[in-house]
Amino acid sequence: MPEAPKNLLEETDNHHHHKNHGLVSEKNKKVLEFIEDVTSRPDEVQERVLAEILSRSANVEYLKRHGLDGRIDRDTFKQVMPVVVYEDLKPDIDRIANGDTSPILCSQPISEFLTSSGTSGGERKLMPTIEEELVRRSLLYSLLMPVINQFVPNLDKGKGMYFLFIKSEAKTPGGLVARPVLTSYYKSSHFKNRPYDPYTNYTSPNETILCQDSYQSMYSQLLCGLYQNSEVLRVGAVFASGFIRAIQFLEKHWPFLCNDIRTGTLNPQITDPSVREAVLRILKPNPELASFVEAECKKESWRGIITRLWPNTKYVEVIVTGTMSQYIPTLDFYSNALPLVCTMYASSECYFGLNLNPLCKPSEVSYTLIPTMAYFEFLPVNRRPKSVNEKLDDQQLVDLVDVKLGQEYELVVTTYAGLYRYRVGDILKVAGFKNKAPQFNFVCRKNVALSIDSDKTDEVELQNAVKNAANHLSPFDATLVEYTSYADTSNIPGHYVLFWEISLGGATPIPPSVFEDCCLTIEESLNSVYRQGRVSDKSIGPLEIKVVESGTFDKLMDYALSQGASINQYKTPRCVKFAPIIELLNTRVVSNYFSPKCPKWVPGHKQWSRVDN
Repeated sequence: MPEAPKNLLEETDNHHHHKNHGLVSEKNKKVLEFIEDVTSRPDEVQERVLAEILSRSANVEYLKRHGLDGRIDRDTFKQVMPVVVYEDLKPDIDRIANGDTSPILCSQPISEFLTSSGTSGGERKLMPTIEEELVRRSLLYSLLMPVINQFVPNLDKGKGMYFLFIKSEAKTPGGLVARPVLTSYYKSSHFKNRPYDPYTNYTSPNETILCQDSYQSMYSQLLCGLYQNSEVLRVGAVFASGFIRAIQFLEKHWPFLCNDIRTGTLNPQITDPSVREAVLRILKPNPELASFVEAECKKESWRGIITRLWPNTKYVEVIVTGTMSQYIPTLDFYSNALPLVCTMYASSECYFGLNLNPLCKPSEVSYTLIPTMAYFEFLPVNRRPKSVNEKLDDQQLVDLVDVKLGQEYELVVTTYAGLYRYRVGDILKVAGFKNKAPQFNFVCRKNVALSIDSDKTDEVELQNAVKNAANHLSPFDATLVEYTSYADTSNIPGHYVLFWEISLGGATPIPPSVFEDCCLTIEESLNSVYRQGRVSDKSIGPLEIKVVESGTFDKLMDYALSQGASINQYKTPRCVKFAPIIELLNTRVVSNYFSPKCPKWVPGHKQWSRVDN
């Protein structure tokens, strides 16, 4: 087993500040060899990873409690260790959070908690982590650029403009820090003191990324990115939504940014001394550049603004899988349809793997799990309704090398940081193989977005239904900017409510009947249990669309940030349950429409022929 973290990460240290292309390509070659090696014998690597995790943690309370008795073989592990969800671990996690430092879950000290964007009982989930996980995360980051470099050469000849942010952190009663995984990484020495590497050469100085104030951080990162515009070869943010927010910020503030570039001074609103110092080290008066930026920003249309302002940009790196896929048209508009690159698959629980074909279409993104990161198991997902006598045995988990092409699975991980057979809640579909290692499409988070009665609508289904309905808007040159939904049960029967923010391109007003058609199209696109509830059981009322005024979803995000959400992790919720948020949305409704009739529904499956009694 190649001890990847050491060779791969030290390679950069040894050649500090050498831009020698030979050394870069030598390092890249090592990375690609490492990927070849671990994907050629993933089962062997996985067995070793599990044995390593279990032998290290042989004496921890959690493993003893379940009777593992120091054994490290796979069979015993699978027989005695239960498959768990967050609620099962919460009592142990609470003890650690409250200051119990005995080895409960992990033999190494828990260094901090990573807050997940998922919640448990309304609170953010706390994922235990250990110092050493930072090395593992850094390793995964070090694999990304050598992979991309095969498709887009010479990325070491310029810079990346990435909008990266940190979020304020909390302390648990026992004194451990709790913060999002990216904040943890950006604040670590692995990021702050990273050796010179042409691939982690960003336009944003560390001080601008590490600034707590999201306005000052965004402003100064945009300023530095504009100032170094000719050097920028790639742009991005964590999520597609974050990148679009940066463009919208530019739309609002470009006159101030141009003034700073023209005069070589920094707007007095930027008060953070370390940010001012870092930006002023870069900024010198450049009237020519200021005039160029001003001319582009003043133009009627912002189509292709990314390639206009940053002409050497080769791709946009953002997550556009899952519910983020709805931002693809907007990104294409602003970037002149540059490739959208999703590089890696990671969560608070663990960093999982990377996309070995980064220039693929967003709908075809698949991730190769790197078998050294954790021990992976897969719970087959049965999307068919279960017949009465068919039980899904939660022990029928399969190993990484035993997954079947085309089948969907829920990911289950055992990590170095003390999670054992933990259900992550992500549904993945096997898309193909790299050597012997499977590659997965991310399907969705396994959670129900909406439910009134026995109906269960997940985010993917809702997303598709909304996409179908939004087609009715295109004849009017209108587009759906953002949406969210909630299950309104204040009246009986309850009904689904969708809040839509619309951008009107044309002069023709949209007649009410078009919105009613949208309502019906959504209902027609939902599952048979929903339609049965509408038609036969009358347990669900007509679906409602509420059109909200422009800027509503920015307000929603500002609200979420004011409540402590992270700007990195913020994604427009596709479904809202929190009363203050619903209230905020309702105060901005300009018109509302209901489905004019019931959707189609007949008993039985679509493929069954119907027999009338």
